[in-house]
Amino acid sequence: MKNLKFSFKIILALFVLISSCQDDDFEVGDLDAPSNMQLDIDIVGADASNPNGDGSGVVNIKLSADNAISYQFIYNDNRVGAPNGEVSYSFAETGLNTYTVTAIAYGRGGISSSKTVELDVLVLYAPPADLLTMLTDNSSRTWRIKAEGNGHFGLGPVGGNTPGEWYSAGAFDKAATGMYDDRYIFNIDGTFTHIVNSENDDPTEDTSGTVFGREPLITELGPHSETPNGADIENYPYNDYTAQWSLSAPGGTETLSLTGLAFMGYYTGGNHKYELFSRSANEMVLRTTDGNNEFDWWFVLVPE
Repeated sequence: MKNLKFSFKIILALFVLISSCQDDDFEVGDLDAPSNMQLDIDIVGADASNPNGDGSGVVNIKLSADNAISYQFIYNDNRVGAPNGEVSYSFAETGLNTYTVTAIAYGRGGISSSKTVELDVLVLYAPPADLLTMLTDNSSRTWRIKAEGNGHFGLGPVGGNTPGEWYSAGAFDKAATGMYDDRYIFNIDGTFTHIVNSENDDPTEDTSGTVFGREPLITELGPHSETPNGADIENYPYNDYTAQWSLSAPGGTETLSLTGLAFMGYYTGGNHKYELFSRSANEMVLRTTDGNNEFDWWFVLVPE
């Protein structure tokens, strides 16, 4: 009789457990691959007479798809995330060259669909020798934000021509952020290295550090748990990385382009292009428009 009661208790416990598990069931949604992919390619300046563009090498790419929640593009061996499915890239190799671009749309659960196209892009721009020398010192040169100078960081209206028109940082104003210990290395072979903390590499290399950026645009670098100070994330944890840099001159304006999510000074998203507003042998003033098309951001850089 005791064995019968014990068996009954086990059966009852299993029934309760199964019922509880059934109550906790939830729907995760259909895991459908993105479909109806639409890929639009705009080679800047392309027309019937100039099918490969105006020679600037700038290409705007837009991807959309049903059931897609994120997008990526692969070109020139670089993988670039594009939350809204749009990227702009400046190809730098002089002459008429064929490039392969793969566009990827991701759905729920990481299921993806992709399209690959080949683009014939004309690049006529050859950077001035003095500009290349300024950036690379004919080999490799390290740059930093000019923290000791007034106006080394600022913002203004999109398209404005006054550096820091609406806000201009005073000397060392951002000392509490992850900006001033960053270093930016331009190599003559086109590689760009961002060291996020130049002070922790002695006596051994440490790739960890923090960077400074705009909320919520900085979440393009990945999720974080930092508390914003206004719209700033002052010390977002990040590691050293390497990307590519190139020069172009759309509309006659010397422009420095970084691939992927590479940036300088303060992360603002956008197209990762920096107009050289002014430059000398040992200083450059850069301007970039943020990903919200809300402000132009200004930076003054000097060699290490």
